[in-house]
Order: sequence, then structure tokens, then C-alpha cells
Amino acid sequence: MDNDDLPVGRILSRREALMVLGVLGVGVLAACAAPIATQSSGASVGEQPSPEPVASPTPGATIAAIAQELTPAATSAPSAIETTTSEVALPTCVVSPAMTEGPYFVDERLNRSDIRVNTADGAVKAGVPLQLTLRVLQVSGRGCAPLAGAMVDIWHCDALGVYSDVVDRSFNTVGQDFLRGYQITDANGVVNFTTIYPGWYPGRAVHIHFKVRSANAAGQNYEFTSQFFFDDGLSEQVFMRAPYSSKGSGFLRNANDGIYRSGGDQTTLTLTPDGDGYRATFDIGLAMA
Repeated sequence: MDNDDLPVGRILSRREALMVLGVLGVGVLAACAAPIATQSSGASVGEQPSPEPVASPTPGATIAAIAQELTPAATSAPSAIETTTSEVALPTCVVSPAMTEGPYFVDERLNRSDIRVNTADGAVKAGVPLQLTLRVLQVSGRGCAPLAGAMVDIWHCDALGVYSDVVDRSFNTVGQDFLRGYQITDANGVVNFTTIYPGWYPGRAVHIHFKVRSANAAGQNYEFTSQFFFDDGLSEQVFMRAPYSSKGSGFLRNANDGIYRSGGDQTTLTLTPDGDGYRATFDIGLAMA
């Protein structure tokens, strides 16, 4: 479980990133990942909420077609993040660095915001609640524009370091789908997820994987993959609580994680207390060619 495969995409140097966006002199721009064009392919913890209905996209549909099927109508409730204009001026625009997909991505196509439930038996994964709001922005020389209709997947291990629907040397969870799911960004580029604070396993710092799939201006399918990280001190506190405490707090710190050193300081979540758990909001900036 200590091999998270090869990096997805290339992180540009600061100079390259600034040249790409045509904004030389802007000092707060983070590292930029080159896009990957791919061909189209086919309640609080302890409660037992009813599993959300899972929308099944048309088999073989492109990402753009799935987005059209599943994007909320314009009359739906407003997003948790509102924008007053369609463009956000630089230098608030930050391009997110790409990171490895790792060996545990499974394209379940589970359209749901609460990813704690295992749909096979309705069991809810225990752990410290985490409300995660993500806003996907398309970065250009003009600034940032919300990217509507993009598919955003997140997946991560449970409180004891176990992923669903995979075979590993220490577990076999094939047929389970806890802590996986996707949402389609609304008109403001926003998606919301209800999950838990992830646990840990040997060889990696505490993290959540995410993937954004959309179509670029040329109509090609676009895919971006990266990871979110957490403050070491906060993880130490969380892992003193059940059920994490049964595993201990011997997790790898961020500074010792090679993937984190490839830009994790730019994708570290800032968490604020929210009842018994935490809440975080993060802007994902994409430079789509």
C-alpha cells in the first residue's frame, strides 16, 4: 500500500506556468499541471441514512454527455459558493498541481454527495464528519471562470486505512463502494461532498484523491487528477478519537511524503470546526488547453 503509482500529468515550473497564462509578474501563481486529453470511454456518524438514489448515466456516454444528463437545472437551489461575476480577476486565480492517481481509483460512476454509505448493505462508514465543498475554475489569461458540467470524483481510505472495491495484500473489499462518488459541477462550478476525515496507511501521508473530467474548447475529453492533504497537527488530534485510535497515530507526516513534496502545500485543505466534525472549501484551478 506504499506505492501510489506514477504521477498523472507534469507540474510546470513557476516560469513555465506564468508564460502559459500570460501573466508574468503575478507572484502568487502556483505550479500548473499540463492537461491530459483522453479518448472517450464507453446525518452524523452512527446514524443510518437511506442510501441516496444513484443516477446511472447512459452506457458509453462521453463526459460531456453525462454532464448534460446530470447537471442540475438552472432553477435548482443556489450553490454554497456564489459568484457575482463570471470572471474572477487574477491574482486570486491559482492553478492546481497534478498528482498521481494511485492504484485505488475505481470508476464506479456513483452520482452522490454523501459517499459514506456502502450501497451493498447500507452501512455507513464511521469517522469524524467532513463536509467538502469544491469549486472548479477554468484558468485563462483573463482570470478564472467557473467550469459548469464537469464530473468531479473523490475517493479515499476509511478510518483504518482501507479502500473499497480493491484487492490489496492486507484486505479484499471487492463489491463494496464506500467512500467513493462523484458530483457534476453546477453553474458556479461547485460540488459538495459529505464524507469522513480519512485514516492512514503505511507509506503515505493523510490524503484524499480527486479527479475532474470535462471537455476542453476543442471538444476533447479533459482529465485532471490530484490529491488533497491535511495539517499534521490536526491529523494527530483526529487520530486520538475512535475509530482511528485503534490503529494509532503512526502516520507519515507530510514532509516525508514524496507526493506531497510535489505540490501538496498547494492542495492542503484548511479545515474549520463544524459540529462534531470539520468543513473545508477549496478552489480547483484548471488550465485547459
